[in-house]
Amino acid sequence: MNYLSPSLLAADFAKLGEQVQLIEQAGAHYAHIDVMDGMFVPSISFGLPVIASIRKVSKIPFDVHLMIEEPDRYIKEFADAGADIITVHAEACKHLDRTIQHIHECGLKAGVALNPSTPLEVLRYVLEDLDLVLVMSVNPGFGGQKYIPYSTKKIKELRKMCDEVNPDIMLEVDGGIKTTNVLEVIGAGANMIVAGSAVFKDDVTKNVTEFLKLMNQD
Repeated sequence: MNYLSPSLLAADFAKLGEQVQLIEQAGAHYAHIDVMDGMFVPSISFGLPVIASIRKVSKIPFDVHLMIEEPDRYIKEFADAGADIITVHAEACKHLDRTIQHIHECGLKAGVALNPSTPLEVLRYVLEDLDLVLVMSVNPGFGGQKYIPYSTKKIKELRKMCDEVNPDIMLEVDGGIKTTNVLEVIGAGANMIVAGSAVFKDDVTKNVTEFLKLMNQD
């Protein structure tokens, strides 16, 4: 089974609640929420009040990606706001193991994200404690970027690492994924796909349906 997690960063913010409901009704498995602080990445996006607000109008699991410095400071607050999965960046954590344990202590699934140039080796001693690993296939901070080609090799290598120590882990990929390259990403070993503009541009329901059909074809 392959899972779709549309990125709300590409949604129409004036109708955010409606857009979350649209992807849920269309069959998306998660809503991917990129939280940016203007320090770890250049952009600033939504924070706790926005997540808490849209939590009230949707039951879809929230896949919250914290692109913020020292995320351990806010784990409980994001849990209380409605997150189901919290993913932190290895590059942003002083004590990655402690942060992972903190997420689990809040009753949530824990993920770790890696920037494109970050080596997989940083995951070696925490991989068995993770529920999810997120491979960034663009440099984080802005939507609409092109998929970095070497990401495919990285996904393949990570899938092999995961299968050796934690075969049930979710391997998520985010950045530049469209219907034209999603099968390449899944073929490399990913089973959770983040798509932003490819979902929210034009007909959202049609786009979600097309992704799901491609991702889970027999």
